[in-house]
Amino acid sequence: MAFKKLLASLGAGGASVETVLTEVNVVPGGVVQGEVRIQGGSVPQQIEGLSVGLQAKVEVESGDQEYKQDVEFTKVRLGGAFEVQAGAVHTVPFGLEIPWETPVTVIDGQPLRGMHIGVTTELAIARAVDSGDLDPINVHPLPAQKAILDAFLQLGFRFKNADLERGHIRGTRQRLPFYQEVEFYPPARYQGLSQVELSFVADENAMDVVLEMDKKPGLFSEGSDTFRSFQVGLHDYQNTDWAAYLNQWLAAVGSKRNWF
Repeated sequence: MAFKKLLASLGAGGASVETVLTEVNVVPGGVVQGEVRIQGGSVPQQIEGLSVGLQAKVEVESGDQEYKQDVEFTKVRLGGAFEVQAGAVHTVPFGLEIPWETPVTVIDGQPLRGMHIGVTTELAIARAVDSGDLDPINVHPLPAQKAILDAFLQLGFRFKNADLERGHIRGTRQRLPFYQEVEFYPPARYQGLSQVELSFVADENAMDVVLEMDKKPGLFSEGSDTFRSFQVGLHDYQNTDWAAYLNQWLAAVGSKRNWF
């Protein structure tokens, strides 16, 4: 990766910065490790601040319009002020914790279309700030999340799309300002059903699993038989046959509505 240039306002011969990740494959609740390398320019420069964070591209609804917005959802300052000598390389190692709610971006080695999450680096010199580029990371599902995803695949569902929505799912442990929706196409035997949407909202102990069939405009319609939210422990998820659980719910709703 080439060095990232600072803002032109810093003047010719200024420092440049590069972020190198030790491992791009992580899981929610884990840590992404790396180092920031600052290459000194032609003169000594005082670094006022250095920080790294996580950023996601989120879909925002405003009236009748939708647009994408970059949202930084965690940030860590790396030490205090320091000076970089001309031509010197200053290396700052870091470990950035991955929030438990961080969306999944890879399933079984396959990237989920629509997911853009990565590490941002922010360097401040003389009251100017350069945020640099996004260094992508691959967020793999936790074992409990993988069990639910595998259950859909066992039932014959196919992945359709994934996106991040700004807002909150009521009744969950959500803390981040956005949530992920993973959409599936149903197999032929669930005729009358166009899609199912899945969301995970996790913490260090358990996760809320939110399911909805054929979502209508607006947030989730709690109370409807096409909406289901339940809790799964991160350490005791193996005690349930999730494919059977999901099939039972789908069959109950389908028979009530004469879908299949």
